[in-house]
Amino acid sequence: MPHVTLPRDILPADGRFGCGPARIRPAQLEALAGPGSALLGTSHRQRPIRALVGRVRAGLGELLRLPAGYEIVLGNGGSTAFWDAAAFGLVERRAQALVFGEFGAKFAAAASAPWLQAPDVRAADPGTRCTAEPVEGVDVYAWTHNETSTGVSAPVERVHGDEGALTVIDATSAAGGLDLTISECDAYYFAPQKNLGSDGGLWFAALSPAAIERIERIATSDRYIPAFLSLKDALDNSRQDQTLNTPAIATLQLLDSQVEWINDQGGLQWASTRTEESSTVLYEWAEASPFASPFVADPAHRSSVVVTIDVDESVDAAAVAQSLRDNGVVDTEPYRKLGRNQLRIATFVSIDPDDVRRLTECIDYIVERL
Repeated sequence: MPHVTLPRDILPADGRFGCGPARIRPAQLEALAGPGSALLGTSHRQRPIRALVGRVRAGLGELLRLPAGYEIVLGNGGSTAFWDAAAFGLVERRAQALVFGEFGAKFAAAASAPWLQAPDVRAADPGTRCTAEPVEGVDVYAWTHNETSTGVSAPVERVHGDEGALTVIDATSAAGGLDLTISECDAYYFAPQKNLGSDGGLWFAALSPAAIERIERIATSDRYIPAFLSLKDALDNSRQDQTLNTPAIATLQLLDSQVEWINDQGGLQWASTRTEESSTVLYEWAEASPFASPFVADPAHRSSVVVTIDVDESVDAAAVAQSLRDNGVVDTEPYRKLGRNQLRIATFVSIDPDDVRRLTECIDYIVERL
């Protein structure tokens, strides 16, 4: 591919724009190498690590503005593990799954477990979204707050279906970057490698009293649930500020630093304003560009934390991404399974809006010279 050398004066201060694992702020690494280093290599069952877990749970509770009775629960394995754990311990009989990207499809696949009734799957074309509808017999309504693969965002609004039905939201690329009213759902779950500036391998969930009651009731039924995927075991351990098996201590330390930073800046409202500023820069640039356009046509469906940009066929988006990468501006490639001539750019809360402005300058500079 042709190479374009970018002038140093237009380069972003930090060239990481990936959708996950995402940019980690230098201050987090300093905290990890400084006071956090005393925790590395120590027992996760002892007071210092349990205090760290307690700070993370409290900080996330503050960030998400948890109502009374809601709890932050955590476990090992990331969102992938939570999908399976939900099939074992949160879906009672049947789920409705909204699919408008890769990660909604993964929950739908997990909800197709042989001990459950076939899920009611509502699908939309990539770049658009669908909405939940009450269906008799469905006890879990599930979708993604933000679809990382396509850059589509969906509102978090409780579904009023059968009595006791739960609304379950995958928030991995939304948590900490998009605002919401948490009481509009019963389970808001995520891994921390996006806005929350950490690594993968852990899942967290804000659970309502109704979700907790469901978990405890299913746990006493005759359904087989592996210990690693038991939400009841995760709940019991979280209440003791620990996990069933060894967690990644560095991941917890990075997360603690990030949550503290966001809360100190003004919390979720501040974070969502910042990501909206960054994403608006990209959408307005694309709409004014002769070679680019937003992939998500409806502005109401556009994400503020993952921006997907279609590139005209006269320009090779892969060559643009490669030239950016050669200049230290990385991870702007599209989601692999979409197969489009496209750029995908994270605007997570750790990303400075001024770096996003510089990125648009870099793209224009490269396209003019390819």
